Amino acid sequence: MIAFVRGNVASVRPTEAVLDVGGVGLMLHCTPGTTAELHVGSEAELAASLVVREDSLTLYGFATDDERTVFELLQAASGVGPRLAQAMLSVHTPDELRRALAAEDVTALTKVPGIGKKGAQRIVIELKDKLGPASGDVSGAAGAAGGAGGLAAPAQGWQEQVRSALLGLGWSARDADAAVERVAPMAAENGQTADVSALLKAALRTLAT
Repeated sequence: MIAFVRGNVASVRPTEAVLDVGGVGLMLHCTPGTTAELHVGSEAELAASLVVREDSLTLYGFATDDERTVFELLQAASGVGPRLAQAMLSVHTPDELRRALAAEDVTALTKVPGIGKKGAQRIVIELKDKLGPASGDVSGAAGAAGGAGGLAAPAQGWQEQVRSALLGLGWSARDADAAVERVAPMAAENGQTADVSALLKAALRTLAT
């Protein structure tokens, strides 16, 4: 089992990062909240979860051990695979998911693309007592998008990166286009470059409301 990965950040995209570990580039799939804190050229350590399939080995990276634990627990619910679990953590923090399950808040869960009302009800039934209590009030992974991010793009080239990331997380093309349009004023405020990770977090926030 791979518990964590430490190395220099070789590249960052909205939902994935490559860490140079002893000369080997390891790609990790991450939430926007995680990639926003990574900076090319700096050293980083990510909690990791290795998903083994017959035809693939896929690494998922997380800012905290708690995120990784919740990621793995979410997959105990029928119909929840690693991709959907990552989407859930892109929209909600671990504590927000705990609160949603404790309160049987189906509406909060259906804000995640790929989860309908029946699926949300099933997740509540199967996971309500498995994630434990929330540790305290925290802001969402799709919350305020301030701060310096690790992924910059030309002011006019960020749209496709954000759109592609949203499509990869399961949103429809229509929703992705609408979210990109809503956060466009934020990109304009940044001048010549745009913080793609921050813009993606802002786009997620608009889709989660």
